[in-house]
Amino acid sequence: QVRLVESGGGLVQPGGSLRLSCAVSGSAISPYAMSWYRQAPGNQRELVATISGGDYIEYADSVKGRFTISRDNAKQTLYLVMNTLKPEDTGVYYCHFRSRYWGQGTQVTVSA
Repeated sequence: QVRLVESGGGLVQPGGSLRLSCAVSGSAISPYAMSWYRQAPGNQRELVATISGGDYIEYADSVKGRFTISRDNAKQTLYLVMNTLKPEDTGVYYCHFRSRYWGQGTQVTVSA
C-alpha cells in the first residue's frame, strides 16, 4: 500500500546539478523522518541525508555543502538537490521512509 517513487536521475557532467524527487502514497509523510541513500556498483548502500519530521537535517560528510534535502508535506514529496556533482556521486539513489519502505531507485551518472 505504501509506495515510494523516485525520479529526476540522469546523466550529468561533473560540476552539474540534478534534483531528485520521491513521491509517497499510502501514508502521510509529515510525522516521519525521511532519508536518501545511494549505492554505487560494488559498494554498500550508504546514507546520504536525513530530514526528520521536525525538519532536523543531517548530511554525510561526502555531500555536505553540495546537497540539500527538503520536503513538501502537502505534496507528499521528498527532494534532494545535488550541486557541484562529482564522478564519485554516481550511483542509484533511493528514498527511505518509516524505517522499512524503499523506492525502486533512480540512476545518477556523473561523467564528462
